Amino acid sequence: MIRLENIWKSYYESGHRTVCAMDVSAVFPDGVSVALLGRNGSGKSTLLRMIAGTQQPDHGNITITGTVSWPVGFGGSFHNELSGAQNTRFIARAYGVDTDELMAFVEEFADLGPQFHHPIRTYSSGMRSRLAFGVSMGIKFDTYLVDEVTSVGDTDFKMKSKKVFADRMKTSSAIVVSHSKSMVRNMCDAGGVLENGQFTYYDDVMDAIAHHEWNMENKARRHGQVVWDDDEDDW
Repeated sequence: MIRLENIWKSYYESGHRTVCAMDVSAVFPDGVSVALLGRNGSGKSTLLRMIAGTQQPDHGNITITGTVSWPVGFGGSFHNELSGAQNTRFIARAYGVDTDELMAFVEEFADLGPQFHHPIRTYSSGMRSRLAFGVSMGIKFDTYLVDEVTSVGDTDFKMKSKKVFADRMKTSSAIVVSHSKSMVRNMCDAGGVLENGQFTYYDDVMDAIAHHEWNMENKARRHGQVVWDDDEDDW
């Protein structure tokens, strides 16, 4: 279980203050895959990083029972001068899992070919994401934090990602950030919407989708834009 209590988070960019979380309190229950929805720049990835512990809230407390992954799809914690294989070995030792088993899983799953043994600094962002997803899925966590990773790669890789994620969800929880409506509906049970620093949790993911779409439609009307209602298109 993950409990957020009165979380505040903001940052300054070009002299402008952006509020990501404004007195947010919520509970992410065990055994539930939760979609985290919100417009670009609303603070979804920042919230994931606070839950992962790689960023700290300005105020408030985050209480976690069990183990939590780093944000899957975020490869910023890799050492750029080490290869994908060397990074994988280091993570295996750090988390106390069998090095050979994790290496075999990641090499087959990420499907990076010879690049698996090349420095991370030579990787594209997509390759980093594939490696990060493979490493995290190869380790047993009670809660997985997933940030748009299944949008990376070709159709076969996307299907493989969804299959292994579904297998992990048989015994674990997840918080999933995605702009794909079909992915959210297929992968998540519940949902939360982050908008203007406010967070609303829904036990039914379809209610969260409806709230998010209402926010997007209002924004589009204000800017004279068209909102496409197509499951295969990103919001």
